[in-house]
Amino acid sequence: MAEKIQKHDFVELDYTGKLGDGTVFDTTQESISKSSGLHAHDKVFAPAVVCIGERQLLPGLDDALVDKEMGKEYSITLSPEKAFGKKDIKKLKIVPLNAFKEHKVQPHPGLQIDMDGERGIITQISGGRIIVNFNHPLAGREVVYDFKVNHKIIDQKEQAVIYLHNSFGIPKDKIKVEIKEQKAMVELPFEFPAPVLELLSKKITDIVKLKEVNFTKKEVKK
Repeated sequence: MAEKIQKHDFVELDYTGKLGDGTVFDTTQESISKSSGLHAHDKVFAPAVVCIGERQLLPGLDDALVDKEMGKEYSITLSPEKAFGKKDIKKLKIVPLNAFKEHKVQPHPGLQIDMDGERGIITQISGGRIIVNFNHPLAGREVVYDFKVNHKIIDQKEQAVIYLHNSFGIPKDKIKVEIKEQKAMVELPFEFPAPVLELLSKKITDIVKLKEVNFTKKEVKK
């Protein structure tokens, strides 16, 4: 019997997200991206590497991976609640035209903007008021995901790097991990507040199954 995936396993997987009519909106596979018109020269298509149960994927896809067999292909339909969420009228916001003028941006319907860390699309312009929709473009939509788990990642150093990279977007080559006698020393390119490091230490200790995790900041040569 093939090995099954469990919560807190670190795995490499391929997936393709589609709408109900078969339109592909996301994939890890370059061949599918080209055939579906998603191919972009500045995007690297590669398998995703995640920790199951840590919401590093859509909630429904993350949940669906538990108890699945490695190497077997699956397809699952996700409701809006388990995918990109329901449409929320509170995420339709009115932004004054002056806010765009201050940043020398000429607003028009369909323009994507980034405001206070949120991405939105201008849907309507009425006088000096701009209506911006901050819902995800696929909010309210049922989606289908085809996926296959390629293999587990069992190296503890790699697991710790993956967790930090996925959680904070830190480049993998900027994270240094040394493990000796199940005690890890993690070197990061910048400092986190002490309470955050305490929580991180406990989290990584639990999911990577270590005795202890300590952090240090990389020394910058003057």
